[in-house]
Amino acid sequence: MYGRFAYVYDELMSDVPYHKWLQLVERETQANQVNGKQILEIACGTGELSVLLAQSGYEVTGVDLSSDMLMVAHEKTESIRENIQFYEQDMSKLEDLGTYSIVTIFCDSLNYLQSSDQVVQTFQRVFTHLDQDGLFLFDIHSPYKIEKIFMDQTFSYVDEDISYIWDCYPGETSYTVEHDLTFFLKDHATGQYERFDEFHTQRTYSVADFTKWLKETGFKIRSITADFTKDAPQEESERIFFVCQK
Repeated sequence: MYGRFAYVYDELMSDVPYHKWLQLVERETQANQVNGKQILEIACGTGELSVLLAQSGYEVTGVDLSSDMLMVAHEKTESIRENIQFYEQDMSKLEDLGTYSIVTIFCDSLNYLQSSDQVVQTFQRVFTHLDQDGLFLFDIHSPYKIEKIFMDQTFSYVDEDISYIWDCYPGETSYTVEHDLTFFLKDHATGQYERFDEFHTQRTYSVADFTKWLKETGFKIRSITADFTKDAPQEESERIFFVCQK
């Protein structure tokens, strides 16, 4: 899903608030009296949050579906001498990774699953990889963001080294958006720009659906909040956070 994009991801996502996810983990582990520091970061991407977690004293294992993302993560952690284990796995088919005090799926990564069955399977696999009383934290795009912020919009970015055009279209099912991205990356040796394309699909569901699936899996839901606040989701909330406990 992330091919060439993996190698420019950090540059384009330089304003992503990874420190806020770290603060969320620290706040919720303390509030819910989770003593262990073993954390499984699902959809770890290029390892930016993995590094922050490790530097904060967590024992981090990262999982991602993209081998390109994991290659960048490996290079990054080796250069700063952080001991983080990375594995290439599908989040809906996690296996043989042991159990953890905390499992996370951040940065709307759960929205890349294409069916409700895959979401339920992911919840089940997370449940089996959690210690008793362990925490499961994740966030998702809200239906409002999919339908009102993304749908039928075009975004662009222009820089000397990299530019992109990002078109968003309705998907085939409700609360689904298709992202069609075209990048232009400068080759400094020749001064020419290379074009490459990425196509991504994201799908979300109602808070009620996620709540139902989590409870059916066996999770206790500790809180549902929005947009990095402690407030409950509102009609125009864009990012919904779930804190669950086994």
